[in-house]
Amino acid sequence: MSSPTDPATSAAPVIVLVRPQLGENIGKAARAMLNFGLTEMRLVAPRDGWPNPSAGPAAAGADIVLEQAKVYETTAEAVADCANVYATTVRKRGDTKPVVTPEAAAGEIRTAPGRSALLFGPERSGLDIADVALARAILTVPINPEFGSLNLAQAVILCAYEWSKTQAMQQPPLTEQLPAAPQAELEGLIAHLEGMLEPKRYFFPEGRAEATRRTLRNVLTKPGWNALEIRTLRGILTHLDRPDRND
Repeated sequence: MSSPTDPATSAAPVIVLVRPQLGENIGKAARAMLNFGLTEMRLVAPRDGWPNPSAGPAAAGADIVLEQAKVYETTAEAVADCANVYATTVRKRGDTKPVVTPEAAAGEIRTAPGRSALLFGPERSGLDIADVALARAILTVPINPEFGSLNLAQAVILCAYEWSKTQAMQQPPLTEQLPAAPQAELEGLIAHLEGMLEPKRYFFPEGRAEATRRTLRNVLTKPGWNALEIRTLRGILTHLDRPDRND
């Protein structure tokens, strides 16, 4: 039996958008969430109300996130059932709260008991002091101090990605790689090419012939051709070596 802190069973964090301004940004945040397996969105006093017709197209198919989104009047209500609240901000507020990165927060959320929430502020101004006061820790991203401007979806996707790294999410299958061809097949390719080059006096002058052959061998050995690739190359050489037809 898996324990409550196993990646497969740990509760995903809630994404709380505090006073979001544009429906498009809510939709883009939903898209970012679903990309990395997060589905629970909570909205605090969205400026243009909810539902917002602009959110759906921007979500690009992440409809389940929007359909299940819950609306609250205050941030305190939105996180009332959460034991671990992180306020995302890049601004220094002189607060004594712990400051963590998205990666560190994801690790803490994975093992911490109780629900966790990530707070994201309005696009223009970010979280205010009262919102940050509700959090146990401040979550911030190491970012260019001369340009610390992330849009809402970017901030959400950074945190969602770090969360996904703690989970047993299915990865895209690796392309099946054919094994490297046996040395005998590679030797056949080299001999085939050398046989075509000899009558063209490629290995001339004689004093440089050995070095030229060695360089040619190094070039052909380096890629690690598989059997199919070598057969293809030899087919090309055979075709090139045929006399031209006058159709």
